[in-house]
Amino acid sequence: MKKNLVRSFIEGIYDNHTGERYSTILSYFYPEVITNLLLYSLPIFVDAYFIGSLSTTAYATSGATNTLLHYFVKFAEAFSVVTVILTGQLNGSNDRHGAGRVLTTAFWVSCFVGITVGVLLYLGAPLIYALYGVPADMALLGIGYLRLRAIGLFLMFVYQACIGFLRGVKNTKMPMVTFVAGTIVFIIFDYLLIFGAWGFPALGLQGSALASIIQYAVATGFVLIYLLAGPYTRPYAIRLFSDLRDLRFVKNILSLSWPIILDKAAIPLSYIWLVKIMNPMGTNVVAALCVVRNMESFAFLPAIAFAQVITFLVSNDIGAGNWRGVKSNIKKVIFAAMCMMLIILLVFMLIPRHIVQLFDRQDNFTAFAVHVFPLVSILMFCDLFQVILAGALRGAANVKIVMIVRMAVLLVYFVPISFFLSRLPLQDDIKFILIYSSFYLGNAFMSYGYLYQFRSDRWKKYAGVSDD
Repeated sequence: MKKNLVRSFIEGIYDNHTGERYSTILSYFYPEVITNLLLYSLPIFVDAYFIGSLSTTAYATSGATNTLLHYFVKFAEAFSVVTVILTGQLNGSNDRHGAGRVLTTAFWVSCFVGITVGVLLYLGAPLIYALYGVPADMALLGIGYLRLRAIGLFLMFVYQACIGFLRGVKNTKMPMVTFVAGTIVFIIFDYLLIFGAWGFPALGLQGSALASIIQYAVATGFVLIYLLAGPYTRPYAIRLFSDLRDLRFVKNILSLSWPIILDKAAIPLSYIWLVKIMNPMGTNVVAALCVVRNMESFAFLPAIAFAQVITFLVSNDIGAGNWRGVKSNIKKVIFAAMCMMLIILLVFMLIPRHIVQLFDRQDNFTAFAVHVFPLVSILMFCDLFQVILAGALRGAANVKIVMIVRMAVLLVYFVPISFFLSRLPLQDDIKFILIYSSFYLGNAFMSYGYLYQFRSDRWKKYAGVSDD
């Protein structure tokens, strides 16, 4: 007989006998949160701060374009997650040479997909902005920006495959180090190329895109040198360029990655949809949406980092046959993420105006963003539950379940409801809050769907785990 959900959760977070200790979980978490800080928040915040000093149009263009690029970043992350799953299971069963072959396959698959995506974005930039429905000045500014960012996106695909292998073998420190290097380089060149300091040309928004190319060139170069000339070359038999005829994991990577691509794409697609249906409210509302999203992304860092940790913990536990620790680790990870995110949100709610004004030097959308942020951010915990539970299901190879739940919520609930709300004759702030809240309510539905898999033990069927 199943325990009450709340009682089971409370007992689980105090369980010191099953699963990992909090100290072990946090030792994996800290490098991941620093990595995600340097990937998702710090560069975005610094870049937005620089671009915000140019104009509101430049800031809104950058925010809208980055929302689109976030969708394709999730493609790269999908291949990274698959690499984590396959590498983690083989590493957990002590098949190190097999784990090394996973890296080789993932590397070349990511190269091919990255080139394809980059070319499509470069050539299709004008059409993309036409479909977006943004004002003409934003489209004109954004086409060149998107084309340059497409080049950096290819490098990100290669980089994500490499760090997926490292996470699968429980190395979270090296991804952190490479992100530190890449982020430092990005911030330096972002400033130099946007404003034209120290003799560099003042390229404005285009300078930001060039800085992102330099960032991922440096990070990718560092991680490849580490893998090919460092401690993993011999025990994992890593030979990226001599094993091209032995890409035996292509089928596994593709069969696992397409559901992850679809499920990871659901959230970015939701943000693209949000930008599109809020465009009629004007540039200032789009800019407010971008700054609110940036603030929430920073608060959401603990959840993103813990979701990556729970993925490789679950995959390694299943590879080792230790399925009893899976649920225990999930409960501990959710509890720790909730505490950390709550602290960040409380700080943001105390000083929202000071934060927004970092990006709105002309004071065009500050009042609007400050008004809506507290009302929508409280619902972020719905997103926290779903992203960690989804990460756990991916670690258990339940990738299709995650995909089905996310796409069903997006297509059946969120798109029609948000479209209906966008057509109501309401004030912009009320309409904004209702539409954004409908997004988080959809995440609550996703959380319930994932939770059902664990409560009913259906996840074991897809993980290949029995109750022996």
